[in-house]
Amino acid sequence: MTMGTVYGLGLGPGDPDLMTVRADRLLRGARHVAFFRKAGCEGQARSIVADLIPEGAAEHPMEYPVTTEIPFDNPRYNEILASFYADCTAHLKALAETGEDVVVLCEGDPFFYGSFMHLYPRLKDDVPVEVVPGITGMSAAWTATGAPITWGDDVLSVLPGTLPEEDLIRGLRAADAVVVMKMGRHLGKLRRALLMAGRADEAWIVEYASMKGQTVTRLKDYPGTSAPYFSIALIHGRGRRP
Repeated sequence: MTMGTVYGLGLGPGDPDLMTVRADRLLRGARHVAFFRKAGCEGQARSIVADLIPEGAAEHPMEYPVTTEIPFDNPRYNEILASFYADCTAHLKALAETGEDVVVLCEGDPFFYGSFMHLYPRLKDDVPVEVVPGITGMSAAWTATGAPITWGDDVLSVLPGTLPEEDLIRGLRAADAVVVMKMGRHLGKLRRALLMAGRADEAWIVEYASMKGQTVTRLKDYPGTSAPYFSIALIHGRGRRP
């Protein structure tokens, strides 16, 4: 029997119009659609493409056993998630071994801070796996500000907001242009790091880039003490130009 293929399908940042032609084609022809979600939720990736899932396609929700209930540096956190990803892998592998193709919905790009990257190394040596790149959320965010993120020889750094404050300060000082992902409840720490790095006046925050409810705000004017999950902070480069 011919093996099925597991596709990591990059959906882009949130607007289905920003999906690639290939991702759209594979999804519209899918017989099996898998996606991550929190328990009791539809799942953001599925909600992006709800109108594109073929009628009759089998859906396979993969529900996270933990999200923020346990600190990510707690050994138990890794144990729980490792077991979860192993179970997800076994299910997808079993489908592929019966000859069925499966598309796994991935917000943004599957290889950029996405959950699919935890499945890929567990699958790739046993069944065919193909990754369909997607436009990243950060690309949609800097586009929403109406200004290029880099010019000329600018160095761009992508910093997770989960980093220790000292590491954020170093990263902010070292780069010309900066994107900060995974802020959420770390927004206060980021504000302090920006002040220490002397870059507080340059920062923007974009909520829900390319999605319904998108907002673009100077970070110094942002009223919140935390940010929604789909939020990205950024600083534009000011490098060489004609």
